[in-house]
Amino acid sequence: MSRGTRANMARVGLVGTIFAVGFLCGSITQRPANAQLGELGNEAMEKAGGSGGPLGSAVQLGKAIVEMQQHVDGLQKNLDTLKKVKSSLGG
Repeated sequence: MSRGTRANMARVGLVGTIFAVGFLCGSITQRPANAQLGELGNEAMEKAGGSGGPLGSAVQLGKAIVEMQQHVDGLQKNLDTLKKVKSSLGG
């Protein structure tokens, strides 16, 4: 191989390594997103939800998703409790 080809391969390898390390670090330190809406934000969302159209539909969908997530979290807690009881009974 020529010297230029080796240099290009080294550059590509270096860029790939940097990308892989960044991707790994980003996936390890990823935090869940939480919207922190105050009173003003809640009022704006209520008005937008009642307005109809695409924006109102998106607001209603968002509320439904948040409610479903809360139910899933509650179910997960119940499952964890059941697993603890099962393990304490020797099952």
